[in-house]
Amino acid sequence: MHTIMFKNYLKIAFRNLSKHKVFSFINISGVSLGLTCFLLLALYVKDELAYDRFHEHADRIYRLNRTFLANDGTESLRLGHAAPPFGPLVKQDFPQVEQVVRMLETGALVTYGEKRFSEEQMFAAEANIFKVFTFKTDRGNPEKALENPFSIMFSRPMAEKYFGKEDPVGKVVRLDNQLDYTVTGVFEPLPPQSHFHPNFLVSFSSLNDDRVYGAEGLRSNWGNNSFSTFLLLPKNYDPQKLTAAFPAFQNKHIDANASKYSVLSLTKLTDIHLRSHLDSEIEGNGDIQYVYLFSAIAVFILLIACINYMNLATAKSATRAKEVGMRKVIGAVRAQLINQFLSESVVLVVISVALAFLAVALCLPLFNNFTQKQLAVSALLDPTFLLILLGITLFTGLAAGSYPAFFMTGFQPIAVLKGRIATALKNGALRQTLVVAQFAIAVALIISTTVIYNQMHFIQNYKLGYAKDQIVTFRMPDDSTTDVEAIRQRFKEHAGVREVGRSSRIPSGRLLDSWEAYVMKGDSMAPTEINIKSLSVDEDFIPTYQIQMAAGRNFSRQHPTDRTNGFIINSTAARLLGWKNPADAIGNRFGYGQMRGQIIGVTADYHFESLHQKVAPIVMFYQPGRLGRVSVHVAGGNIQQAVAHIGSVWKERFPDVPFQYYFLDERFGELYAREQTQQLLFGIFAGIAIFISCMGLLGLSMFMAELRTKEIGVRKVLGASVPGIVGLLSKDFLKPVLIAILIASPLAWYGMKNWLQDFAYHTDIQWWVFVLAGILSVAIALFTVSFQSIRAALMNPVKSLKSE
Repeated sequence: MHTIMFKNYLKIAFRNLSKHKVFSFINISGVSLGLTCFLLLALYVKDELAYDRFHEHADRIYRLNRTFLANDGTESLRLGHAAPPFGPLVKQDFPQVEQVVRMLETGALVTYGEKRFSEEQMFAAEANIFKVFTFKTDRGNPEKALENPFSIMFSRPMAEKYFGKEDPVGKVVRLDNQLDYTVTGVFEPLPPQSHFHPNFLVSFSSLNDDRVYGAEGLRSNWGNNSFSTFLLLPKNYDPQKLTAAFPAFQNKHIDANASKYSVLSLTKLTDIHLRSHLDSEIEGNGDIQYVYLFSAIAVFILLIACINYMNLATAKSATRAKEVGMRKVIGAVRAQLINQFLSESVVLVVISVALAFLAVALCLPLFNNFTQKQLAVSALLDPTFLLILLGITLFTGLAAGSYPAFFMTGFQPIAVLKGRIATALKNGALRQTLVVAQFAIAVALIISTTVIYNQMHFIQNYKLGYAKDQIVTFRMPDDSTTDVEAIRQRFKEHAGVREVGRSSRIPSGRLLDSWEAYVMKGDSMAPTEINIKSLSVDEDFIPTYQIQMAAGRNFSRQHPTDRTNGFIINSTAARLLGWKNPADAIGNRFGYGQMRGQIIGVTADYHFESLHQKVAPIVMFYQPGRLGRVSVHVAGGNIQQAVAHIGSVWKERFPDVPFQYYFLDERFGELYAREQTQQLLFGIFAGIAIFISCMGLLGLSMFMAELRTKEIGVRKVLGASVPGIVGLLSKDFLKPVLIAILIASPLAWYGMKNWLQDFAYHTDIQWWVFVLAGILSVAIALFTVSFQSIRAALMNPVKSLKSE
C-alpha cells in the first residue's frame, strides 16, 4: 500500500513539474545554483581542514616555535623555526618526547650528466624524519636512506626529471658544483594538503661538514633560527607541560637570562596551516577565519536558494488551493497532502543536486585556477561527504517544501472553495521576512565586495616609498671569488640598465634579521629598547629603488669608511630613537650588533614589507657576506633587451648556473593574492545571491499579480494608468528590500571593519559604499518586479475580470 502511494506521489510530482515548466525551471535552476555554490565552497573548506591530517601521527606532532622579545617585553620576532641546538637538547632533557626531527630548507644547483637545474624546496632532514612524518617511498629503505652523510632522496617527479626511466638509487649527483651526493631513495610527493612540499631530502649529517654548515654551528649557534624542529609526543600527553618547562630549559643551555628575551612554544601540526601566522613559515598558510567566512557564505547561498524555492512554491500554491480543497472533500487526509507536497519538493531538489554535480564538474577547473587549489570532484564521493550531502538534500527538500505543505494543507475545505485563502496568502508575513533575509545577505555581500575592491585598489596605488616597477631581481651565486663590481659594470653597459644594487633581502619580503642596537647615553654606548630590523645593502641599493633621503647622504664609494662604520636608518627608527627631526640623527654615534660607527643618513619611510605590517624601524649597513640578492632597475622601453643582456652577462660569468629571475611587481602582487581571490569570490557569490533573490522576487511578483488579477482589471476599467498600476504592484516589494538594507549595512560594516584590521594601512569604509549597495539592491529589485508588474498592467481588463 505504501509503495503504491509513494509511486502515486512521484507520478503527481513529475506531472506538476512538467505542467508548470516556467516555475519548475526557475525552482530547479535556483536550487541547483545554490547547491553548486555550496558544493564548491564545501570542497574548498574540506580541503583547508584536511591539511597535514594524512600523517599517521598527525595528532601527536608539534612544531617548536621561537619568539624574540624586545627589551620592553613586546614581541619583536615570531618564528616557526628555531636554532639548531634545540633539537638534540630537547630530546636529551625531555626523555618523554618520543622523537625530535630537524629540517633545514635550502636550495642548490643540481647537476647530473648534462642536466643542470637550480632547485628549491630541498630539505636537509634528520634520518628519523620517516618515524615522525608519513612518506610513501618508492625506492630505497626509508629507515637507512638518510643515515649517511651526502645522501639524497628525490621525489618521484624530480627522479623522472633527472633520470627518466633509469633506477636512480646509487647514482651520484653534484650540488652547487662542489659536493657529490649519492641517491639513496625515491619518495612520492606529499599531498597538496601539506604545509611543506620537499622535492629533495638531503641527509642532515651532511651539514656537519665545514663546507656545508659545520658541526660546531649545529651544536652552539643560537642565532641562526632557520631550522624547522618537530616533536613527536606520547599519546594523550599534555604539551603544556613541555611549554611550562621551556623557560628553565633555555636559561640552562643558553644563558641565565635567555627566557627574558626568547620564548619557546609549540604548535600542533594540524593547526599550522590555518592557525599559525608567524613571521617565518615554510610555506604560505591559510586562515581559519576564511574557512569560517566561506562556510558561512556557503550556508547563506544555500539558505537563499531554499528561501527562493519556498517563496516560489508558496506563490504557485495559490493556483493549487482548489485542488487541495477538492482532495480534502473527497477524503484525503492532511498527512497525505503533506507527503504529496514534500515529495514534490524532494524530487525537485534531487534533480537540482544532479545538475549541481554536473555544474561543479564543469566549474571546478576555473575554481581551482583562482583559488590555487587542486580540488577534484572525486572528493564529493567520499562516504562521509556523501552522507552529509544526502542530509543536505533531504533537509533542503523538506525545509523548502515545508511551508507550502503545512500552510496549504491547514485550511478548511470550505474556506479554500470560498476563496478565503487568497486573503491569507496575500498577507503572508513569513514571505516578507524571507525576502528581507534574502536581500540582507545579498546587500551584505555587495558591501563586502565593494570594500574589498576599494582596499585592493588602495594597495595597488599606495605610495610605497620605493620603485617596484621595472625591477628585475635574482640571487647571486655564493662564491667569494666572484668579482661583483666587474659584473655590475658589465650589466650597466646596456643603456636599458639604470642601476644595479645588492642587498640581504628585497622589498616585499619579511625583515627577519635583528641585533641589539646601541646609542650614546652620556659618555658611553648603551643598548636601546627599540627593536630595529637590519638590512645589509651596498652603495647602489637606495638609488636602484629610488628611496628618498630625509636627511644626510647615501653610502658612497668615495668614503671607504662607510663600509666599516657607516649606518643609514629610516625615519621611523630615528623617531623611535628620540630624534624628532631626521637631520638631528646625522653624525650621532650608533652601534648594531658587534659593529660601531655613526649615522650618515636617514631615509624617508618605505614599506619594505606588505601593508599588513606597519613600517618597521630599519638600519642599513654594509656586510659583504650578506649581499646575495641583486636588484636591477631597467628602463621602461627596453625591458626585454635589458633582461636579455643581463642573461648574456650571467651566462658569460656563470656558465654552469641557470639564470633565474623575476620582476618585483609580480612578487608584490603575490603578497595580496589571497585578498584578490577573496574579492573575486565575494563578487561572484554576491552576484549569485542577488540573482537567486531576484528569482524569488519574480516568483512573488507573479504570485501577487495572480492574486490581484481582478483588482487590476477593475482599476483599469475605472481609469487607472499603466504606470500607476505598476507603481502600486511594485511598492509592496520595496519595503522588505529597504528593511534588508537597514539590517545588512551595520552587520557588513562591522565585519569589514574587522577585516581591514588585518592591514596596518587601509582605506576607510566610505558612506557611499552603503548608498551604492542600497541603490543597486533597490534598482535590481524594481527591475525584477516591474517586469511582471508591467505585464499584469498591460493585460486586457476583460480577461482579468473573467479570471477565476
